[in-house]
Amino acid sequence: MLEHCAHARYVWNLAVEQHTHWKPGRKAAPGFAEQCRQLTEARRDSQWLRSGNADVQQQALKDFAQAKSARFTSGFGEPTWRRKFRHEGFRVIGTDRVPEFEPDGSPKLNAQTGRQIMGRSVVVQKLNRRWAQVKVPGCGWVRFRLTRAELPQAKTFRVTFRNGQWHIAFAVIPQPVDAPGTGETVGIDRGVTITAALSDGRKLNCPQLTTKERAQLRKHQRRAARAPKNSARKTAEYARAARLKAREANRRKDWCEKTSTMLARTYDLIRFEKLNITNMTASARGTVEQPGRKVRQKAGLNRAILAQGWGLLRQRTEHKAPGRIEDVPAPYTSVRCSACGWIDKKSRKSQADFACVSCGFTCNADENAAVNVAAGQGGIPRPRRSAGAGGTTAATGRASVREPQPTRVGIPLC
Repeated sequence: MLEHCAHARYVWNLAVEQHTHWKPGRKAAPGFAEQCRQLTEARRDSQWLRSGNADVQQQALKDFAQAKSARFTSGFGEPTWRRKFRHEGFRVIGTDRVPEFEPDGSPKLNAQTGRQIMGRSVVVQKLNRRWAQVKVPGCGWVRFRLTRAELPQAKTFRVTFRNGQWHIAFAVIPQPVDAPGTGETVGIDRGVTITAALSDGRKLNCPQLTTKERAQLRKHQRRAARAPKNSARKTAEYARAARLKAREANRRKDWCEKTSTMLARTYDLIRFEKLNITNMTASARGTVEQPGRKVRQKAGLNRAILAQGWGLLRQRTEHKAPGRIEDVPAPYTSVRCSACGWIDKKSRKSQADFACVSCGFTCNADENAAVNVAAGQGGIPRPRRSAGAGGTTAATGRASVREPQPTRVGIPLC
């Protein structure tokens, strides 16, 4: 399987090199069909490449073609180089011929011949309740741990190697979770101290590394920093630290999967606080001419935000409950009283306490924000300035951009 990874990475990098040196005005860069013909010639000339599986290498070219066509919509941009020890993986297409069916259960027929279409399927066998095996070309039967009760009915699967562990992912689109039909709406306020605060009072926290594991992580990072450059000890310590980080990432993904399934099965309408996570986790380093302030503190906050899995929870919930997800603008949701609607930043006493300065209503601050999100009340604009209320400046005679200060700090709902 490591040879399959090397062949797929080599073919991918050849395709990247072809499109990197291509310039507008010249002959068009080769497409998928032309690259497959070139791959056949390369396999004829190279013994190392010919020893690998042709389907694995062709699927690498197909992955590159899909990444190239989706470079403007995927968010990743142009396909880049793949590196050894970092991008280890390959994709396998099924070998068994099985009949295909329509969503309603009727056989899928060819429009020209009228015969039933035969598709390709992955060869998978179940061994027991937790284990199954799949046939990998050139490797035979390979066991893997089942994460679902039923066997996957897929046409392709992808094998990846990360941090000393092999992972297999089958290309299966699961059916969306049916709504419970209760008509219940929930609002979700996302934070750092409490990952997800629900409007019904529940508070969900994403699992993190334990105190002992964090101490081990710091120990390995410290030893790696003190080890000689390019030494085996430095590489080994960084590998141990990477395994601990991968363990934390696996826990976060597992929690997001379970939590999103629970939300899709429990509520008919799910409203999330709309957050721009990319801007929230941007670096505060600045430039050489204008360096940033409190860069280390901002870096720590960015790590804490990214460790909560906000974006993954929102994404997986959208996948499992399509059409039942709404985004509520975040401004004023944390300083607005869910009882009377009065908006005042002084009502937010601390991270956990909320006490309205108008009606005296008290509750947990995150729960108050979640109730506002569930009601869809967010992003309330500031009051407009009346004509001439801002006054005029003596120097320019133009209206001042400063807004009038109200007699009482706070904005009523109506």
